[in-house]
Amino acid sequence: MSDLKRYIGERKHRDKAFALSYEQGYEDFKIGVLLRQAREKAGLSQEELARRLHTKKTAISRIENHAEDIKLSTLEKVAAAIGKHITVAIA
Repeated sequence: MSDLKRYIGERKHRDKAFALSYEQGYEDFKIGVLLRQAREKAGLSQEELARRLHTKKTAISRIENHAEDIKLSTLEKVAAAIGKHITVAIA
């Protein structure tokens, strides 16, 4: 186990607020990664996706790198622009 993983594990154990923030941050990061992977799989650049959504490349970059507080309607628009759909599950 790396020093970083050990530190994160220990900090999550002793600091519940950190643990909650860490988990939420990971979920936000994961959404951005999934969106980037779907865009790339569709063979689109950030510029092309931005054109399809009538926005700027910087907006696409922000979505992919900082997906916190992204609206479901925005996710649906991005998915439609790359020929996909969104599935929401509550687990």
